[in-house]
Amino acid sequence: MAAWRHRGARDGFEVAFLGREPPGYRVDGYSTAVQKGEAWGIRYSFLLDGTWATRSAHVVGQSAEGDHEVRVEGDGSGSWRIDGEPATELSGCLDVDLEASACTNVFPIRRLALGVRGEANAPAVYVRAPTLDLERLEQTYARLEDDSAEHLRFEYRAPAYDFRAVLTYDRSGLVVDYPGIAVRVA
Repeated sequence: MAAWRHRGARDGFEVAFLGREPPGYRVDGYSTAVQKGEAWGIRYSFLLDGTWATRSAHVVGQSAEGDHEVRVEGDGSGSWRIDGEPATELSGCLDVDLEASACTNVFPIRRLALGVRGEANAPAVYVRAPTLDLERLEQTYARLEDDSAEHLRFEYRAPAYDFRAVLTYDRSGLVVDYPGIAVRVA
């Protein structure tokens, strides 16, 4: 179990429950927030293969705009289906990244297993909150020198949003600090 407090972009909270589900992993969680004066919440469930590539994601959202639901299925090699329909515009992505989640930044870090000074592109299926609209998000992770024996650091870049930040992770790969987005509280 891990929990984060949203800060900066929104006010809120996220909690995630992670576990082994052979042949990979399962992550279930909730994220609630107030953003631009509007409250919303999402519930998510991910199945990941043994390499940490997303194989499926089920996300349910609720806000004043209404209820939303999306099912994303990947083959582990970069092909996707959204609510059962092929999504060729997402080809090559191996991860699903929830805008409302610090937890989903764990998946590419674990999957890529970058050494210090290693860098990799990690395009993702990006799920926007609270509408659950989907888009392709080009993003890059670069492993920096560790700041301590307990923490790993990565420079994260998402050029489409002109966003760059240094993310801090614990040794198990969970986000500890995501500047302007979230901080881990448990």
